[in-house]
Amino acid sequence: RKEIMASGEKACKNCRTIYTGQKCPKCGSEEKSTGFKGKVVVLNVEESEIAKKLKIKEKGAYAIKV
Repeated sequence: RKEIMASGEKACKNCRTIYTGQKCPKCGSEEKSTGFKGKVVVLNVEESEIAKKLKIKEKGAYAIKV
């Protein structure tokens, strides 16, 4: 089952970044999904256990599963 998040939000199929607009602001990909599961916001990449597990290198909002 896919969850629909806030209006206009998309998740990049390449890097899982959540964004609005035409293409991903982090990697530039236009491969996107409007249905994604879970959302995590990473503020401190160096100290975040979730960021390490998801292999996230920059702060921001990410989909857990696209």
